[in-house]
Amino acid sequence: MKIPKTTKRFCPYCKKKTEQKIKLVSTGFKRGTLTRGSIARAKMRGQGRGIGNKGKWGSKPAVSKFKRKSKTTKKTNIMYTCSVCGKSKYRQGRRNKRSGKQLQE
Repeated sequence: MKIPKTTKRFCPYCKKKTEQKIKLVSTGFKRGTLTRGSIARAKMRGQGRGIGNKGKWGSKPAVSKFKRKSKTTKKTNIMYTCSVCGKSKYRQGRRNKRSGKQLQE
């Protein structure tokens, strides 16, 4: 994804339009290993082991290449840092193909 290094944008702290640096921040979402229904938790409980039909944890049929992933773009989080006051504004996940339009605001 191509985005400019800086942009002129309204700073809510300075209350005026200022030059701001743009930095891409990771989305930060990591799936919990101990959430209800997670495979890691089920394995700790002793499910999916032993003799017989493994059910949910048994062998799965091969997945076709088109069914592997449903999303075509990733969401990206953007951090704007004001060059005047040095404060940062966090903009939560936007889809890649849309982020060019979002920067115009």
